[in-house]
Amino acid sequence: MSGLPMPCSPGEIGSLFLFEKLTPEQVGRLCAAGRVELFEPGPVYAEGEPATCFYVLLEGSVVLSRRVGGDDVEVNRTSQRGVYGGAMQAYLGERVPQVYNNSMRVTGPTRFFVLPADTFASIMQEWFPMAVHLLEGLFFGSKNTQRAVGQRERLLALGSLSAGLTHELNNPAAAAVRATASLRERVAKMRHKLAVIAEGPFSRDALAGLIDIQERTAERVAKAPVLSPMEASDREDALTDWLEDHGIENGWQLAPTFVQAGLDSEWLEQVAAAVDEEILPGAVGWLNYTVETELLMDEIADSTARITHLVNAAKQYSQLDRAPYRIADVHELLDSTLVMLSGKIGPRIEVVKEYDLTLPGVPAYPAELNQVWTNLVDNAVAAMRGGDGTLTVRTARENDRLLVEFRDTGTGVPPEIRDRIFDPFFTTKPVGEGTGLGLDISWRIVVNKHHGTLQVDSRPGDTRFQVLLPLTAAEPDPTMEEQA
Repeated sequence: MSGLPMPCSPGEIGSLFLFEKLTPEQVGRLCAAGRVELFEPGPVYAEGEPATCFYVLLEGSVVLSRRVGGDDVEVNRTSQRGVYGGAMQAYLGERVPQVYNNSMRVTGPTRFFVLPADTFASIMQEWFPMAVHLLEGLFFGSKNTQRAVGQRERLLALGSLSAGLTHELNNPAAAAVRATASLRERVAKMRHKLAVIAEGPFSRDALAGLIDIQERTAERVAKAPVLSPMEASDREDALTDWLEDHGIENGWQLAPTFVQAGLDSEWLEQVAAAVDEEILPGAVGWLNYTVETELLMDEIADSTARITHLVNAAKQYSQLDRAPYRIADVHELLDSTLVMLSGKIGPRIEVVKEYDLTLPGVPAYPAELNQVWTNLVDNAVAAMRGGDGTLTVRTARENDRLLVEFRDTGTGVPPEIRDRIFDPFFTTKPVGEGTGLGLDISWRIVVNKHHGTLQVDSRPGDTRFQVLLPLTAAEPDPTMEEQA
């Protein structure tokens, strides 16, 4: 946009704080190379457009805004003479995209000193070569530092996740190893017991009946109901009495195993009715090995299923063999992240899921969103010092956007630092525990890559980080891949 051309006064230009140290010759050159323009209320330039001019406010009022998701968010409003905007990075040349980083509008008739971007760049390089080198070093050095520390942040998160995953995998793996050793011992005893029964004076029909009972017992183990502690205790007492009444020694040791398998005194009455009295103790012992074997195989199956579940969660979390940009189910991403972080969350923090499962998928970079979830969950856990509290993960629909909310019962974010928590390298964690890039990375992933919103609402005992993602597809921006 362009305004109404007006005369350029070197005296007025030289009175601005930006140019007050220049010589009269330099101010004259500025007036000759630039121009003064009067803008009526409305836009001056728009974010994302080619940055063609450098603007310095002479008189009036300006409003700067940034595009966040589908909204224009005001970031500054001022009437101070000499404030500037527009092509402020023209001196960097083609090494950075020369586009406006924000939008500017004026609320009333406003005059600007306008300098073409290429003229601004050449004057900067001619008049202030050392300053340009320093600014270039600061700009690119900051970018490199941020990228390096960001990679370090990812590595630290990966190391933490790997440690947690190793711990989670170790439990079912160790359980499977223990169950396998016990199973080997029980099978050996079962073979011995079978040999003893076979050598005894048992008829073919009695052995056939015993084998039939064994089969039906194994089926019953697979359908064993879950009992309350009180119900299990009552059944164990009843079974112990039954076993002792029928002359079976150490009935109190057998009873808990039978109860766990879903057997009761009525079932043992069927066993007693199917075999002769003299072989009942041997039959019960053999059935005990059968029950123990089935229970151990169930434990092995549960342990290996748990390992498979963890591996699948890790695969889902890392998004291996998945397209980097696709329609994603946020609930799958959230669940895989919570599984991966279960070791860090610990048993004393209650995790509550309030999912709206009717929500559609969102166009997203799933691996990047998992990094956002990881950072937000990690911060929530750290806020609940002492390891006690509740983490609530909620999803909902808000107009044309999908909401993912992480709510914790921790100490909260103090009001005086709330506006700074998304700044690079700002952290509230003790020295050595945080890089200060977790929320900055999350912000750039949500806002820059997904055109969404990341916001916080906090008070002691109720802190909510809210991620709002558009439900409609936007063109993926490859240039943001490295930045996020």
